[in-house]
Amino acid sequence: MFGLINLNKPATWTSHDCVAKVRKILKLKQVGHGGTLDPAATGVLPIAVGKATRLLSYMSDRKAYQAKIRFGVTTTTDDLEGEIIQTHSGEHLTLEVIQPHLEQFIGKIEQIPPIYSAIQRDGKRLYELARKGEIIEVPSRIVEIDDIKVLNWTQGEFPEIDLAIACGSGTYIRAIARDLGKALGVGGTLAQLIRTESCGLHLADSITLEQLEILRTRNNFTLISPLSALTHLETIYLPSDDAQRWCRGQAVAISLEPHPHPSVKVLTEEGSFLGMGIIISDSDNLILKPKVVLV
Repeated sequence: MFGLINLNKPATWTSHDCVAKVRKILKLKQVGHGGTLDPAATGVLPIAVGKATRLLSYMSDRKAYQAKIRFGVTTTTDDLEGEIIQTHSGEHLTLEVIQPHLEQFIGKIEQIPPIYSAIQRDGKRLYELARKGEIIEVPSRIVEIDDIKVLNWTQGEFPEIDLAIACGSGTYIRAIARDLGKALGVGGTLAQLIRTESCGLHLADSITLEQLEILRTRNNFTLISPLSALTHLETIYLPSDDAQRWCRGQAVAISLEPHPHPSVKVLTEEGSFLGMGIIISDSDNLILKPKVVLV
């Protein structure tokens, strides 16, 4: 088996839980996921099956979410799963007041991930250290947010805003909720999160674990081609002789204009997917070296 599953992750399940369930359904050990989702979150969780697990690091890192942020509430985890630290009325807030603050989150920004996160420090997850009551200094990171659009606004003592957020890998939507609430002086926390896009897969085309199990039982299950998650990369087509040499681990000379991303998809002239390669300069020539050979 070789390909992807566009899984709609259920609430309360960890990404690891989903991988374990897919392994059981498919009766296959070689299963991985393309980006962790918090247990409370739902939506697109790309699942790689078979040798497609070797391609996960090459897939598009752009993601999209629908997020509901509740103002006037601050929690330990920056979402409603944590303990409430502080409340503050946000009844005075209006969409007109909030809108200008959203602009500070667009582009490349410095972000401090939540204390309760899966980031590792000294071999341990931060959430493990936080649960033990250890004082943790979380290093900031640079993340990239492409766009933020307002979907809905609900007035009240603890008003809520629904946002569509397009961003790169490593962005914590919980941190956006926390920092936006802080900027407005009332605090904020993530009330709901749905991932609508990841690795080029979209929520509208996703399936649930229950649907996957039914399809598998009926032998009516088809994996998605990994090429659909690699459209952001250049494609190199090799003639038969070069393809054979490349699949044996040998580098081959190519004619191609330099590309910003050195990693490329490698296919035969007939369109068969051979794997992933990397382009390097050798004197005046461009050389294609194999990185992941799938055949």
